[in-house]
Amino acid sequence: MKLKNILIVVQDIEKSKQFYHDLFGLDTVLGHDGNMILTEGLVLQDRNIWKRFLKKDTIPENNSCELYFEEPDIEAFVEKLERLYPSIQYVNRLMTHSWGQKVIRFYDLDGNLIEVGTPM
Repeated sequence: MKLKNILIVVQDIEKSKQFYHDLFGLDTVLGHDGNMILTEGLVLQDRNIWKRFLKKDTIPENNSCELYFEEPDIEAFVEKLERLYPSIQYVNRLMTHSWGQKVIRFYDLDGNLIEVGTPM
């Protein structure tokens, strides 16, 4: 068995698709019926479909998981983030851990937690 995809729930698939393309270069592999598979295995699913299947609502900014990306030129990434999405909500701005890794954490447009760090 292997892990195939990671699915996150979003309010507006088109806005989220643009967000993940703008910041991380992810492109659409397949899209249908409120679901969109992006490169790297990220799946976006319409919040209403998720709610219909689970019969429960989602909780944005629940901090129970995060998407983790690595970027060697993290300063350039931060500049791009601030330029394209100036109202993004940060958990922590660019910082350096005691072991030397630089990281930034923020929420996507739907409150899904994202961390971007330099490679270790």
